[in-house]
Amino acid sequence: MKKQVSSRSVVLVLILILCLASAYPSVEAQSCKPSGRIRGRKPPPGQCNTEDDSDCCREGRVYTTYRCSPPTSRQTKATLTLNSFEKGGDGGAPSEYDNKLHSDDTLVVALSTGWFNHRSRCLKHITIYGNGRSVKAMVVDECDSTEGCDAGHDYQPRRCLGSRLGGSRSAAKRLGRT
Repeated sequence: MKKQVSSRSVVLVLILILCLASAYPSVEAQSCKPSGRIRGRKPPPGQCNTEDDSDCCREGRVYTTYRCSPPTSRQTKATLTLNSFEKGGDGGAPSEYDNKLHSDDTLVVALSTGWFNHRSRCLKHITIYGNGRSVKAMVVDECDSTEGCDAGHDYQPRRCLGSRLGGSRSAAKRLGRT
């Protein structure tokens, strides 16, 4: 599931449990800078799933990519995007970690490329705070911030910037977001 939803975002305070904060050296920069660009290509008819307000690539438009994510702490802000992890959903493909699809009723998330950290966060839980609520969800996928606008990404631009994560409908609902 390499595509994520970029609209209808809610800014959340994100706490990544299980050593996520300690995984970043203290000398790391306090921000995440763009690492590259991809040029949009027009999707073939019916090839871009617009579920959950997903955007389709626009031909010729340049999209910024990120290989990093900001360092995490108890105050790290992130944007939660809604993502379907089911077959035919806007996520499009089985998860990176277990190569399985997941029900939208499960508490699962996809982390941006930097936070996903080469699969080192797979099957670990994070706690997401927002709207005065919290939810604990398992990391099962990468919310790709480095690629897009191709068949493997459902002809959607990179779905996650460096400070985004994609959550299942269940996770979003528990945070008061439907």
